[in-house]
Amino acid sequence: MRHKLFLSVAVAVVGCFGYAQASSIKTGKVKSEILGVEKEYTVYLPDGYDNNGDTYYPVLYLLHGASDTHEAWKNKGKVQAIADQEIRAGFALPMIIVMPDARGEGPNNVGKNLGYFNQQDWAYEDHFFKEFIPYIEEAYRIRKDRGSRAVAGLSMGGGGSTVYAMRHPDVFGSACPMSGVVGAFEGLGGSLSELWKQAAANAPVGILDNATEEELKAIKAVRWYIDCGDDDFLFDGNIELVQKMRRKGVPFQFRVRDGGHTWEYWQSGLHEILKFISIGFAK
Repeated sequence: MRHKLFLSVAVAVVGCFGYAQASSIKTGKVKSEILGVEKEYTVYLPDGYDNNGDTYYPVLYLLHGASDTHEAWKNKGKVQAIADQEIRAGFALPMIIVMPDARGEGPNNVGKNLGYFNQQDWAYEDHFFKEFIPYIEEAYRIRKDRGSRAVAGLSMGGGGSTVYAMRHPDVFGSACPMSGVVGAFEGLGGSLSELWKQAAANAPVGILDNATEEELKAIKAVRWYIDCGDDDFLFDGNIELVQKMRRKGVPFQFRVRDGGHTWEYWQSGLHEILKFISIGFAK
């Protein structure tokens, strides 16, 4: 209840967010010189966005998993309904939610160029920070300070959000990976073998081990919320991550709930993530 009252007051301080208009989901494209292609994205604009032309909003970059696209959170994750519910209940601040596209080529979107990290001839992470974020934050009324940016994601996107916040802690105030591809990669193979190799090469545990004192201090300044189901096949990797974070003195919140690697789990988790990042936005 205290969080709800706190955020309700914060909404009043930020401005008048009327509910005369409904929230909206839109799609767009960013032309990338780095990748040599146009990359699609989906964006959630909160109720009242079109009527508050002088109001700038915090932003959540919400990453999808392997085999999905920028439309996964819209079509499978119920992002619009969940965000509307939490904002209108006063548990989350009105925010913009941006869902980028990191699909691979070919059947089931898991082929060449899959993922959020730089690869040979495909510098996706460079694109994300040098092109995508600047484009989005000019195209929409978004507050551009670190405390007004958060990153979250599921599975492959959970790994991406973890690494992005560790390598770019000056960009994000909060990071919230769910069921993240973050560790314990031994034995993972199959059709996603290239994804596991890419994830292992960018493992968060390695980032923490190799961080300088200054870099570690910056990582500690990020608000961390990590969530993984007790039946998830990526559970061991998440335990490995939080144990390393604890040894390195990185503060975090860790949730282990009943569930597996499913959209039902991630939908329920998104409710709590929106509350968590809103507290950070309101500071």
